[in-house]
Amino acid sequence: MAKATVLVVEDEKDIIDVVDFNLQQAGYRVLKATDGAEGLRLAKDQSPDMVVLDLMLPAMDGKEVCRRLKQGEATRDIPVLMLTALASETDRIIGFEIGADDYLTKPFSPRELVLRVQAILRRSQEPTGDEAPLNLTGLTIDPSRHVALAGEQELDLTATEFKLLHYLAAHAGKVQTREVLLSRVWGYAYEGYARTVDTHVRRLRKKLGPLAERIETVRGIGYRFREEQ
Repeated sequence: MAKATVLVVEDEKDIIDVVDFNLQQAGYRVLKATDGAEGLRLAKDQSPDMVVLDLMLPAMDGKEVCRRLKQGEATRDIPVLMLTALASETDRIIGFEIGADDYLTKPFSPRELVLRVQAILRRSQEPTGDEAPLNLTGLTIDPSRHVALAGEQELDLTATEFKLLHYLAAHAGKVQTREVLLSRVWGYAYEGYARTVDTHVRRLRKKLGPLAERIETVRGIGYRFREEQ
């Protein structure tokens, strides 16, 4: 089986060396860029399986790189893990709003980085199989084509948003804790990252428009997709 290719865009030499070493040890092929413009060029030319992207970069910052990746037809489906020294909720929300699949705050554990990369690649590459479409009132979710429709309008969802919506809808009427959602959608155990779930739910609701209220917050527990009567 061919090695998955991970593009690392990071301007700090010590960090990029550590990331490069640990990803190669985990069996990945690594491409490296030290500024945003170079990272964007490599992503377009090499079509990596995912991008590990620093937020603060010379030439073009990580937010702009991510935005352009998600706008490009050839690069929009490449998952992005954002590295950031900015730990505020606003910064995380901005990252998710422009299409990042996950974030990791500096300083980080190299082992956790590798686990995050593994989880992101696993959920982006797992086969869809022959799972039947879900036909709910006003909403159709087709896993085999990776398409979600609100009425006749196709929703512009990231891979993570699609999987989150599909999981909630497939378990309509049942409360899903944040811990369960992190495990089933993100692929890693709950370690204090509840806000990752909350931020993605907010973004998903925004994209659902009039159907947003179908995702209910169960205070203190998690979320539930409401069954229509």
